[in-house]
Formats: sequence, C-alpha cells, structure tokens
Amino acid sequence: MTDAARPLLIVVSGMSGSGKSVALNTLEDLDFFCTDNLPAELLPRFVRSVASDQRGRRRLAVGIDVRNRTPDLSRIPEWLSEVGALGFDHKLVYFDTRDEVLLKRYSDTRRKHPLSHEGLPLADAIRLERERMRPLLGIADLVMDTSEMNVHQMRRQVITALGIGAHQGMSVLFESFAYKRGVPADADFVFDARALPNPHWNSRLRPLSGRDQAVREHLDGDPVVGDFATQVTAFLDTWLPRFEAETRSYLTVAFGCTGGRHRSVYLAERLAAHFRDRGREGVLTFHRELE
Repeated sequence: MTDAARPLLIVVSGMSGSGKSVALNTLEDLDFFCTDNLPAELLPRFVRSVASDQRGRRRLAVGIDVRNRTPDLSRIPEWLSEVGALGFDHKLVYFDTRDEVLLKRYSDTRRKHPLSHEGLPLADAIRLERERMRPLLGIADLVMDTSEMNVHQMRRQVITALGIGAHQGMSVLFESFAYKRGVPADADFVFDARALPNPHWNSRLRPLSGRDQAVREHLDGDPVVGDFATQVTAFLDTWLPRFEAETRSYLTVAFGCTGGRHRSVYLAERLAAHFRDRGREGVLTFHRELE
C-alpha cells in the first residue's frame, strides 16, 4: 500500500487506443496535476518543478507512451528511482487491449495511429508499438486490460484499482457526444441540446470547444441556454439522491448536440461543476468527440 502521507506520481502508459486518455482525464477529475506525452527523461525534473511551486501539488500523473521522443524507454526505472529520492511514491499503470479490439476502435473513430507516419498498415503499427512498449509492460505495477470495458467502466476501474478517490456514494459521469455518431450505449439519462443556439455558426467560436472561456461566456449570456440548464439541474437535484438511495454504484448523464464540441460539452461541464460545488464526490466528465 502507498503511504497516504507521501505524495504520489502515477505514470500512465500502454497501447494507443486502450484508454490512457480516459485514465488521465479521470485522474485530473480527482485533483491530480496531469500532463501527457512528457519526454521520459524529464520525469524527475517535472516532479521537482511541480512539487516546489507555491501550490505544493502532491498528486501527479504523467502519460508516457510510444509517442515519446526518448528512444530507450528501458531507462524508466532509473528515472522513477530519482522520483522516489524526491520523496514521491510512484506507480506505473499499463493499459492494454486485444489487437482485434484496437483495430475496431481505430476503424470506428477514424483516428490515426501514432506510428502511421512511418507508413505502416494499422495492424503492423500495432505490432511495432507492442515491441517498443515491452520495457514498460515488464515493469508495470498494474496492467489493466480494457478490451471489454466501456468508458464508464474504465473510469471506475482506475478509481478502484488504484485505491484513490474512494467514497461511499454513487459516481456520476457527465458525458458529451455528437448525435451523428450515436447515443452512448451506457447513458442513463440523455438530454438533447440541439434546440439551443449553436456556437458553431460563430466563426470566432467555431474552432473552440465548450471547455473554452469564450464559448462558456457566450452560452452563459443566452437566456434560453440558462433556462435549459436550470431545468435539467433541478431535475437531477431531485432524482440523483433517489437513485443513490437505491444503492446504485454509478450513473451516466449524457448531453448530445450536432457536433459534440460546444453545447453538449458546455452543459456536461456546467452540471459537473454544480454537483462538485454541492459537495458530491465521484463526479466525472468525459467528452467523447474531444478525446
């Protein structure tokens, strides 16, 4: 067990498409200071810098994977040893997924594999990635196979397997999505935001997302958006405690819009902030079209 009095660094690694970004987002929701694709040799310097700032952060997470510019990942134990000398406990969590599932995920999302620039077919890129990541798999403190997990199950597994953020109540995931890619299969409540004014038609806001301040201010100032958010908030304020009383472990609230970038993201973040401000633990967010 990790000594709760000692600060903690979690290194998130593994196969591309296996859920590493979901893990980092979950850790960020749990108040970890997170950064992705940090050059591995900078691990000790990063920990020293963040730990010494005025906020004195004690929970850090770093994503290190096949995109790393450091060619020799076998030196990770050496750098983690330096992190330990700085007073930090550390865990390396490796996310894995079966090849056939990775092939389907890339096909469904149409994302490019990080090694596609080497001119390899997807199946060959996955095989090469496994070879390059073998040093990290060999020293992992925890290996998580996400082949059969949806997003919510991945987040739940990160929390329970690492023993962090544990609480007695129900976990609530606020998710955004685009209707053109379908409604999330695990959503308990779905709210359609397509009737709200769309920032996509504002050329200044189009390249941004609902996480950005300019989009938030734009939507905050629209009374129609305010009415929608107020009514959904009142509904959830009433009904979430009743679901929790039925010993539900987790619940997903999904917001959909046309592109899944502006209105749905804004609403998911706004509702998550509302429940965090009310003291509810285990509040998470996931933006399907932004991941």
